[in-house]
Amino acid sequence: MSDPGVGLVQLGAIRSSAERSKLEHRARMLAWGGIAWHIVEFAIAIGAGIAAGSIALIGFGADSLIEALAGLIVVWLFTGARRGSHSAERRAQILIAVTLFMLAVYVGIEAVRALASGDHPEVSWVGIGLAAVTAATMPLLAAAKRRVGTGLHSSATVKEAGQTQLCAYLSIALLLGLGANALLGWWWSDPLAALVIAGVAVQEGRSSWRGEGCCDTC
Repeated sequence: MSDPGVGLVQLGAIRSSAERSKLEHRARMLAWGGIAWHIVEFAIAIGAGIAAGSIALIGFGADSLIEALAGLIVVWLFTGARRGSHSAERRAQILIAVTLFMLAVYVGIEAVRALASGDHPEVSWVGIGLAAVTAATMPLLAAAKRRVGTGLHSSATVKEAGQTQLCAYLSIALLLGLGANALLGWWWSDPLAALVIAGVAVQEGRSSWRGEGCCDTC
């Protein structure tokens, strides 16, 4: 006669596996949704940034592309044999950190160059509109990703959610910089906003590189 306790344990394991599969599917769908938006965001920001000569907008566009890459890392993490792998989780954290450091170096150098040369960017109402939309929508996507990442106990997924939240913070900095340039003529607010973008990217990159836990604040 079979042990009822063993059956309950097996049933619990099946339910746990099914719930995890649902969370992994949700993580992939959220990542793909974010990737699609970031590609659109990248195209708009880079086009508007080049037209206006705005390093903050160009930096924001570069961040969008890097965030799309971070989303692909999450998709990679929850595909095939890598699902549930601690070594894959750690590699994903490191890759996300590297993307953030890449962003910080590029934007930081360009912002300092713009300040030193005194380049005055043109007003970009397209960039202001993009920043406003992103500031309103990215916190919602970040919260959804963070809930899934916490449910999966995946530090890399939570850190990628933190990177999405970073996009919201950066859009606010971008909005302030572009707005000050448009309304007050403060050209230097644009590269200063870019330096804020670089600084926050370094902070998030260090956190991911150190492999801080999934329940850490992002």
